[in-house]
Amino acid sequence: MNLWDKLQLKVVSKELAATLISAWKEAGEKVVFTNGCFDILHRGHVTYLAKAASCGDHLVLGLNTDASVKRQGKGEERPINDETSRALVLAGLESIDLIVLFDDDTPLDIINELEPNVLVKGADYDAQESDASSKKYIVGSKEVKSRGGEVFTIALEEGFSTTSIVSKLKK
Repeated sequence: MNLWDKLQLKVVSKELAATLISAWKEAGEKVVFTNGCFDILHRGHVTYLAKAASCGDHLVLGLNTDASVKRQGKGEERPINDETSRALVLAGLESIDLIVLFDDDTPLDIINELEPNVLVKGADYDAQESDASSKKYIVGSKEVKSRGGEVFTIALEEGFSTTSIVSKLKK
């Protein structure tokens, strides 16, 4: 199988992801889940995803669809890159095993469906926050912990964000 085929095989349906994750877990492998828009891939994203992958054996990325990104209010121009392009660029990263698009405002349903062992978010969130109304609360953390899983945060790379890149481009 050539590299192009391998990249395309990383972007899967929720159903296929659930099947693969179940097999990995039955083999005793730890599955890590994170999510986001990853609109313009930059150093901060690559660092974060590599560190997230290091929390287990397989990294599954829940990628917001274009409609989901629009509803987050990140700006009229966002997403810059469409969901298919974002998924393909991310599939090129060695740290990511699977990419699953989700259209909801939060990743709660996909987390419940995939049942990862580990949930990871950036350190702008708090793994210990239990108040679901707090901006620091990690959606899905209660559910992952209730199944015996772990929730971690990863320090963000200072000075790297899609918002700052878009701002620089506008100047």
